[in-house]
Amino acid sequence: MGGNSIQKEMIQVVEAPHPLIKHWVSVLRDENTPSFIFRNAMAELGRLLIYEATRDWLPTIIREVQSPVGVSMAEFINPKEPILVIPILRAGLALAEHASSVLPSSRTYHLGMSRDEKTLLPSVYLNKLPDKFADGARILLVDPMLATGGTVIAAIDLLKDRGVENTQIKVVSAISSPPALQKLKIKFPGLQVYTGAIDPILNEKGFIVPGLGDAGDRSYGT
Repeated sequence: MGGNSIQKEMIQVVEAPHPLIKHWVSVLRDENTPSFIFRNAMAELGRLLIYEATRDWLPTIIREVQSPVGVSMAEFINPKEPILVIPILRAGLALAEHASSVLPSSRTYHLGMSRDEKTLLPSVYLNKLPDKFADGARILLVDPMLATGGTVIAAIDLLKDRGVENTQIKVVSAISSPPALQKLKIKFPGLQVYTGAIDPILNEKGFIVPGLGDAGDRSYGT
């Protein structure tokens, strides 16, 4: 598996090393990046991270095809076993924007969560998840900022309430912090996290430092 991989207590964290990933993370960090470029950079970063996260993970089928000059056994992504993409609104929408270009048969379920700025605790304001996921479903949970870890943990709890196992989930994030990753390691063994960067600390407001600021505000200019 590509990237700088840290495996502890059965959780795997991959800080993808591709130069394009580093480039888009740098564009996101720059406070002078305007909103429309920031949103595009988030989408491009998401495309690359989803590509990395689905390596050796996609269900395939093999069938015979006729090329212009001969017969070949060809391998295709199995459309009957779609990957499920779950962006956590709002900023998750930007990071997941190009998911369908990587995974044309994917399905998207929206989950809206906000964090109280005083308590740092998450609350759900939109839940479009099904009552139960199909057995063996492969789920990409897209949350740009893994800061305190409260939001992503609450989201995973909602998935598990619907029959999903830790090993069925891959978390995709732009920036992650050690406190969030530590909580995920303790609570969800078998989980995998793909991130553009791991930053060292959180400030007193629960923001990642150096981070990139508020991903939702910067994506949509509000």
